[in-house]
Amino acid sequence: MDRNFLVIGGSSGVGLEIVKHLSAQGDRVCAASRSEGDAADFPGVAWQPYDVTDREATLSLPDQLDGLVYCPGTIQLKPFGRLSDDDFQKELEVNFLGAVRAIRLAHPAMKAAPLASIVLFSTVAVGTGLPYHAGIASAKGALEGLARTLAAEFAPKIRVNCLALSLTDTPLAGALLSSEEKRRASAERHPLKRIGDASEVAKAAAFLLGPESGFMTGQVLKMDGGISTLKLL
Repeated sequence: MDRNFLVIGGSSGVGLEIVKHLSAQGDRVCAASRSEGDAADFPGVAWQPYDVTDREATLSLPDQLDGLVYCPGTIQLKPFGRLSDDDFQKELEVNFLGAVRAIRLAHPAMKAAPLASIVLFSTVAVGTGLPYHAGIASAKGALEGLARTLAAEFAPKIRVNCLALSLTDTPLAGALLSSEEKRRASAERHPLKRIGDASEVAKAAAFLLGPESGFMTGQVLKMDGGISTLKLL
């Protein structure tokens, strides 16, 4: 394939799995994150440092980009009464404003492509009220609103879609999955009786980047083991 993709947060977790998957397809990938990790170990992948909370940060990009995936996120679960203004601001900086900045930087190169696609990541907690998720659900709710708005504004050349995840086995979720007991309890909360797998998420993101999803835009797709829509007896 002769495509250029930008993966923000491509050094670990879901982002790294996406980088690996795109590389295996023969795509060229620019992975941008605070640390390099293993991102540059794969063919066709170039890494560059990038901090999504730095308002002055820039990116070195090709003249044409076929897609952008924004992966950074946070998991800060606290009772509402313990969430400060700074806590809410941190959630917004990483999950929402960081995406705004990355899209702004990548937009000219995506406009230069015949067709392009943006993939963002939300959480099941936006559409399903979950205790202790006020900070992350608020920030990701803003992100979902941004996805729909940009899908309308950027059509027909640039598609924008969002994957809303439940708990996925990544380093970000490490504290929630730090013991077998926690892993079992988390799995049992889902109708499919397991937690999400990063490689599955990467394949779904690749689908949204590619022509197979060419008639989809402005969508928030749930990958949540059924937890948001099913209640088993």
